[in-house]
Amino acid sequence: MFLHLPLRSVAYAVAAPTLLYAAFVALLTIPYFQNHVIYLHSLTQTGSLDLNIPEQWGFLRNQATPFHLQTPDGETLHAWHILPLGVYQQHEDQLVREPSSALAPDVNQRWSFQLLRDDPEALLVLYFHGAGGTLGSGWRPQSYRAMSAAAPDKIHTVAIDYRGFGTSTGSPSEDGLLLDAQTLADWAVNEAGIPSSRIVLFGQSLGTAVCISLAQTMATRDEKSPVLFSGIVLVAPFADVATLTATYRVAKTVPLLGPVARFPWLLTWLNSFIQSKWPSKERLADFLRLCQRIPGDGTKYDVTMIHAQDDYDIPWVHSDMLYWYGANATRPSPVTFSELEKEKADARVELGDGGWAVESRSSSGVLREHITKYGLHDRIMSYPVVSRAILRAFGKYS
Repeated sequence: MFLHLPLRSVAYAVAAPTLLYAAFVALLTIPYFQNHVIYLHSLTQTGSLDLNIPEQWGFLRNQATPFHLQTPDGETLHAWHILPLGVYQQHEDQLVREPSSALAPDVNQRWSFQLLRDDPEALLVLYFHGAGGTLGSGWRPQSYRAMSAAAPDKIHTVAIDYRGFGTSTGSPSEDGLLLDAQTLADWAVNEAGIPSSRIVLFGQSLGTAVCISLAQTMATRDEKSPVLFSGIVLVAPFADVATLTATYRVAKTVPLLGPVARFPWLLTWLNSFIQSKWPSKERLADFLRLCQRIPGDGTKYDVTMIHAQDDYDIPWVHSDMLYWYGANATRPSPVTFSELEKEKADARVELGDGGWAVESRSSSGVLREHITKYGLHDRIMSYPVVSRAILRAFGKYS
């Protein structure tokens, strides 16, 4: 194609993309641009839709209630409380007659909140979404319905937009998102009155790092009284940001540091500038080790990782790596990654076109990995494999 072009034009055609990419990589060393690439919080992906009117996403009148949470450092988080369909049907007359749910001034006065707080058997999923968009973007509304699909008379869901996302105030950071998650967990336990034993943490993509960090933090915040949740479900998790940079594609198209990854020394140097590190593999291992040390019988942890083989955003080898770190944390003698992969090949349950699953059990709990053949990066959130994992995390499915 270059045969009829002047040599100077050919050189420019080759050099221009390289210079543009080099400029892009250079921008990643600046915290402001780095945060926008990692969190993509400026991409709302909801157009002109009003996040205070959940009915625009197909929810029944007052089935989803928008409200605000205040963080300890002064940020305001936008949240949705989604009623499961079975509970909604039981109380439809009251819910339909109640004024519009558009940003409840006091969620404590809402009938939907009372249905959560006053039911001694109510179960609650705390939902942490991935990078980019808002709590109303993409497949997230469909996945809220999947949270309660296996128990539509019991499982409520509360989702938040992190600081800097949607209409939530502030700017995202690793410490900030963790504080947002703690704010939601504290609200669930202290204001909604749901004990942690009836709460499951759900995260997808970026949200998986938030979930793992929250679980570790809540378990260590009070040594005398560690807070342990009923279970954790992680969809499309990643080992840490440094590992992810070599394979991740921004907006599913632009390779973040793929070309740089060919030069390990250069990738290591560039990763040293990353401020939001999200070391999930180490934090998961620390959390599981802590659970092993907590006295008493019974399950201390129930962690399920779900990943699709056709995920083009985060390769499913990240789940393999997390499983390796987690399994080693509960074994008397650690094994190498390749040794564990051989063990998994013998122990895993083959599910045909449904993929495969494997688990590692200890006296304190269970760690599962389920690799499906299909589901991409986000569609899988609405699939029955997730609904079943949520139910199992509540101890309702063996």
